[in-house]
Amino acid sequence: MKNVLYRISMVVCLVFVCPGCVCAENDTFIGENAYALVRRQLEFGPRPPGSQALEETGNWIIDYLNRYGWEVDEQVSEYKGVSLRNITGRWEPEELDSIRTGVVLLGAHYDTRPYADRDPETPEKPVPGANDGASGVAVLLELARVISSQDYPASVWIVFFDGEDSGDINGWEWIAGSTAYAAQLEIEPEAVIIVDMVGDADLDLYLEYNSDADLSSEIWQTAAESGFEAFIPEYRYSILDDHIPFVQRGWSAVDIIDFDYDAWHTTGDTLDKVSAESLEAVGGTLERWLWARVEP
Repeated sequence: MKNVLYRISMVVCLVFVCPGCVCAENDTFIGENAYALVRRQLEFGPRPPGSQALEETGNWIIDYLNRYGWEVDEQVSEYKGVSLRNITGRWEPEELDSIRTGVVLLGAHYDTRPYADRDPETPEKPVPGANDGASGVAVLLELARVISSQDYPASVWIVFFDGEDSGDINGWEWIAGSTAYAAQLEIEPEAVIIVDMVGDADLDLYLEYNSDADLSSEIWQTAAESGFEAFIPEYRYSILDDHIPFVQRGWSAVDIIDFDYDAWHTTGDTLDKVSAESLEAVGGTLERWLWARVEP
């Protein structure tokens, strides 16, 4: 059924060309596709929790996942009077791989920071969120297309978290959406991989101290074998991000993030700071890692 849905979606895509529509027939990760998905998110405008722009972005994410045959559900909760919506796409093939059948959970936040409080000139304005928000979402959506087109034989959940980036504003904590999600999760994922700020044209991805060392080593080794030099096998930061609620439950989780980003939480976090090559380095690495875990 998923194959049929995918072929139908490709026909529709070829007939109706639309902004942000991915029409590539190649079944591997394409950085330019992900870049177009970053651009599409920016067309919605800044996307802070509770905003119309974020609601529209979430609906667009759901439509995209449905287009490629993913099962989608939503987790809605309230935080400080604001409705938060986490979106989960589930890839559950009828015939699971016989070697590895545990769920891999890939996550990114799709909200943006309400105020650019690190901006020296206009800290009262919202953050556009090209890299901090849209890049991670774009990588996961392009991976959703690839997983569908390749008929990946194991379970993958892709989760888009709300309420990650409003910490220290109006009494908000960080990672509100992923905290709510992890608290209610009834299964233990085999691996949790978070992608955040992964589109920087000058991409440097260091190992993160709170992340699972073995899982990190697998991913960084996959990148090295694939020729993606942006993955640097050295520790630099300890970061509070969407992987932490899963780490706190004792699960294997990794944060892939470039924290050396000058436009972080400023109005300068715009499309020109993002590159297709950086998006492909991250998405291509995860694609290869996913297949490595199911190969004999």
